[in-house]
Amino acid sequence: MKNQLFFFVIINALCVITCTQKTSQENATTGADTLSINTPENEVSAAESNISKNGITLTPFKDSPDFQEAKLRISSPKETEKLSAGKIKFTFDVSNYELKSQTTDAGTKLCANSKDGQHIHFIVNDEPYMALYEPQTEHVLKDGLNIVLAFLSRSYHESIKTPKAYQLNQYVVGKGQVKFEDLTAPLLFYSRPKGQYTGSDTKKIILDFYLINTTLTPDGNKVRATINGNEFILTDWVPYFIEGLPMGDNTINLELIDKEGKVIPGLYNSVERKINLME
Repeated sequence: MKNQLFFFVIINALCVITCTQKTSQENATTGADTLSINTPENEVSAAESNISKNGITLTPFKDSPDFQEAKLRISSPKETEKLSAGKIKFTFDVSNYELKSQTTDAGTKLCANSKDGQHIHFIVNDEPYMALYEPQTEHVLKDGLNIVLAFLSRSYHESIKTPKAYQLNQYVVGKGQVKFEDLTAPLLFYSRPKGQYTGSDTKKIILDFYLINTTLTPDGNKVRATINGNEFILTDWVPYFIEGLPMGDNTINLELIDKEGKVIPGLYNSVERKINLME
């Protein structure tokens, strides 16, 4: 009887050891201890593949062609110029970047892509951007202070996020006294999505924004994206694919927030836009 009991104890111990080793091997293979375990359910990091809420999925991507040497500058008007009401002519210096060329991976992104190629996103006072395919444009500025942001964009509307690929200026129109904005503060500018999407372009829609004077981290500043009432916390400055949006009107709100979840004071650090999807 003692021999049988001793044999049973030995067999049981071997089973426990084997199961423990197998579980450890499986965890190492599947990454059961990766970031996703400790990440809040609405937080999206570039380390994750995607996250879904109520049928809407956000997927970060970072595999687009790199344009580290691309440069954009507003050559005129200068910020110090005295401008009169009416159309103002803007000219740009673009180097190491080919406007009107198709970005090489445009066919693989399977999202809305401009047939006219790479371009400049030109944003005035947080209005929806104008796509510029030539290095000049004319635009009516309002009386008083005007904030102008221009940055280079791939043909599928993903921004170039390098220090030399953008310029942010403020211009005064008219003779009135104005208070200039602090352009050294953390700033968020909305870029995509925009306007109307039809057919296959409704399947994958790029969410993209422009950050100045700040970075995003899990324990620091973040962007809160609220899509049709569903909140996603973005901890990396990368573009995201939105999938699962319903046909019709959709509402996107972007906010630059601090580690406490409060909106950081700034020009346009909270903005809401509507887009429309059609079959």
